[in-house]
Amino acid sequence: MTSPRVIVIGGGAAGFFAAIACAEANPVAHVVLYEATAHPLAKVRVSGGGRCNVTHACPDPRELVKRYPRGGRELTGPFNRFGPRDTIAWFAARGVELKTENDGRMFPVTDNSETIVDCLRLAADKAGVKVFTSMGVRKAAKTDEGKFQVEFTDGSVGEFDRMLLATGGNKSSVGSIIAGEFGHTIEAPVPSLFTFHIDDARIRGLEGLSVLDATTSVDGSRLRERGPLLVTHWGMSGPAILKLSAWGARELAERSYKFTLGVSWVGERTPAQVQATLVAARAANLKKKITTWNPFALPSRLWERLAVAAGIGPDTVWTSVSNAALEAFAAQLAAGEFAVEGKSLNKEEFVTCGGVRLREVDFKTMESRLCPRLHFAGELLDIDGVTGGFNFQAAWTTGWLAGRAMAGVT
Repeated sequence: MTSPRVIVIGGGAAGFFAAIACAEANPVAHVVLYEATAHPLAKVRVSGGGRCNVTHACPDPRELVKRYPRGGRELTGPFNRFGPRDTIAWFAARGVELKTENDGRMFPVTDNSETIVDCLRLAADKAGVKVFTSMGVRKAAKTDEGKFQVEFTDGSVGEFDRMLLATGGNKSSVGSIIAGEFGHTIEAPVPSLFTFHIDDARIRGLEGLSVLDATTSVDGSRLRERGPLLVTHWGMSGPAILKLSAWGARELAERSYKFTLGVSWVGERTPAQVQATLVAARAANLKKKITTWNPFALPSRLWERLAVAAGIGPDTVWTSVSNAALEAFAAQLAAGEFAVEGKSLNKEEFVTCGGVRLREVDFKTMESRLCPRLHFAGELLDIDGVTGGFNFQAAWTTGWLAGRAMAGVT
């Protein structure tokens, strides 16, 4: 085997995985990883509330790619080569067992992201990867011999046979700048997974309340999602919101994050179906207060707020509620409208869409089609998935493919 000099720029999930894959596949390769901050794998540490949602229990690539608003078609082949089963086996071989939760998300059994961070750091060290932190890259250029000459932030210069850019989705990242200088088109990054800012009396003061089966939609669009919904201090979150934000990332950005959100708190039921259920409930509970018993098992505080919004007082008994009031109540339950006035703060956003244009990359090797021996992995590419471990899986997969290609193994 040859002993290429390989530089990985970016110390996140994709960068580390690529560096490890390269060094393990070619033990005589000289692999170095540079992270501009003092804290590599920072996103791994904080993901999943500090537990790290490593991947998703979806072994079929054809189903897996449906969770990617951008990049699904390109990832079909890569997922057949290194998918969730391979991720699970990779970590298991290094002493880290993963567990599957009811919704398919997979976490380390320790419920501690440091388990994943420690595993990656140890695997990199064992494979001989040299990791440099608090050292960024200033610029890179191709020499006449086809090598990459890289200038670091301390003024030093290195020369490498292959280079991987894995600097994440920040549009101002050095990875995006270097990719652009080598001729690549950068699709404008915009937030992909974010929560909605809503100030509405119906949910004000209900922070922490959740509904397991809600349906959400965006007025004037085909965007529609279903899943758990969480009321927060700033509005709404949870999978039903986050998935909607992922699929509507560009459209919602074009609307400046101001739009009408449709919410059904009762899944896919129509207002007419809900009204019929309410009429039946009235007949069976004539003397009970409408706010103390509900047929949809919704949280009582939310049920009461929606009843009041329909003009039904909290002490009203079922028998005194008119058909018109039940119709208004059904509309609140199955077709509520909420004004969205913004999104979550930038520091809370973990994913962006946008990045290196996908048709400019060979997804068998993650190598540039425009600049030989330049590779990409992770969120720097115009790839993003919905919440649930899909973005990390894309990072592991693209990192593994890029690493092995740089090692001379395909």
